[in-house]
Amino acid sequence: MKSSTQTILEHTSVPKHIAVIMDGNGRWAKKRFLPRVMGHKRGLDALENMVKHCAKLGVQYLTVFAFSTENWRRPEDEVSFLMGLFLQALQKQVRRLHENNMRLKVLGSRERFNRQILQGIEEAEALTANNTGLTLSIAADYGGRWDILQAANKLIAEGVSEITEDALAKYLMLGDAPEPDLFIRTGGETRISNFLLWQMAYAELYFTDTLWPDFDSKALDDAVASFQKRERRFGRTSEQLPVEQQRG
Repeated sequence: MKSSTQTILEHTSVPKHIAVIMDGNGRWAKKRFLPRVMGHKRGLDALENMVKHCAKLGVQYLTVFAFSTENWRRPEDEVSFLMGLFLQALQKQVRRLHENNMRLKVLGSRERFNRQILQGIEEAEALTANNTGLTLSIAADYGGRWDILQAANKLIAEGVSEITEDALAKYLMLGDAPEPDLFIRTGGETRISNFLLWQMAYAELYFTDTLWPDFDSKALDDAVASFQKRERRFGRTSEQLPVEQQRG
């Protein structure tokens, strides 16, 4: 695979693109002696609040990991509930996104979704396609390794003999979006779990013990404040950075 010159990303005080693993729904419910599915339902409310606050802050892209390829291994009743919740969100929340000029994209393989969910995805993406506000991307049946492979296979199918970074990046599921500036994982785990492996090469990582249903506007503000304190060098030395980006 041929390399290409890495473009130095622009540093901004507010992340243009935030990526999130929304972890801790099941544990949140367990702490309250509730079924795990109630944690997922409360997590959907937390996502709605985060979308609103990101838009208020000026974030342009929000990408969340809702369902990984590995999540199919979960108990059948939980997977069934998650699929139903996903469909419910598509049916009820998308119109609200549209009314607020937001765009929705769904990332991942769609082979295992039923016809009703596939129709919901297609209708939601079509309805919001021309909106110019925040873009919410939901990764469902998604894996970072799968994403890289499907992009490479598309290039091979086109007859490309030598794959460059720039060419591959265009075929990734987020090929039309800037790479994430800030990655947030809730729930106390400190790994990226096969999420946006290519795209997060230069992201600032933020881990918190807060369980996803409890991750509110204040928690997001704390994550952004941490991001603003970071010195993002992208291979350069501190002295090469603009004065406003150097640590005092």
